[in-house]
Amino acid sequence: MNKQQIADLSLLFIAFIWGTTFAIVKDAIAIVPPFTFLALRFFLAAIVLALLFPKKLLQLNTFTFVSGTIVGLIFFTGYAFQTIGLQYTTASKAGFITGLSVIIVPILATILMKKPPTTGAIAGVVCATIGLALLSLNQHFSLEKGDAIILGCAFAFAIHILAVSKFTPHVDPVLFSLIQIITVSIVSGAFSCGTKSIAFDFNPKVIWALIITAPLATSLALVIQSAMQKCTTATRTALILSMEPVFSALFSYFYLHEHLTIRTITGCMLVFLGMILAEITPGKRKKLKIDNAQ
Repeated sequence: MNKQQIADLSLLFIAFIWGTTFAIVKDAIAIVPPFTFLALRFFLAAIVLALLFPKKLLQLNTFTFVSGTIVGLIFFTGYAFQTIGLQYTTASKAGFITGLSVIIVPILATILMKKPPTTGAIAGVVCATIGLALLSLNQHFSLEKGDAIILGCAFAFAIHILAVSKFTPHVDPVLFSLIQIITVSIVSGAFSCGTKSIAFDFNPKVIWALIITAPLATSLALVIQSAMQKCTTATRTALILSMEPVFSALFSYFYLHEHLTIRTITGCMLVFLGMILAEITPGKRKKLKIDNAQ
């Protein structure tokens, strides 16, 4: 295989790992409190990343520390919404709604940076909005509680992407990511103590979830994406990583036996189509940053 094929397969592996985390985390937070799980996940991820790049810590400067902490707080907000929302909705729906961050980015860029939306972005928003309605609106045309929380996660991750785009040209990406991960761990731990929900059960499902989400879905995924994106294009990367919610739906079906109705499948397909349309517009210049690991 050539470098392009190796890069594509590696990125597809990341999308698969990220897709499985929704079902696995949903299983785990039924046993341990969400903030306790987040604190442990990101604490372990920080240790793994620090061990992989021990000399990076010596390069830490004030700007990287401050910017990494600020962006880390945004990162925490996204994961907090996602993990709490998983308690009230299905893992498959959570995967697709989280994926809406890809579409929310150009919307926020239009508002905050006064950049006109592309044709693909407009078509993507229309498709994804219809898909989201099919996924999340009940018979009274109101948004289900869990889906609304996950939608908050999608907005937080979209803001995170924009924030990362602003800071990463001026910092070491691995060190910048490490500071974010440490921030998420500390703030999650603080929330866990504040809500007095620090109980931990050494249940096999919890241990399995930490193994998948900490070293694999966070630390290893970050390193692989950082290396592999040098061998492929940003658009190709975005299209491959947009398979994440598809893997989420498939894995949730087999792992959690979640029932997929015709309406749910149609909604998922429309959201996925919207994500694709938002990425493939000719001439669109979009740069995915390696720090958006999920």
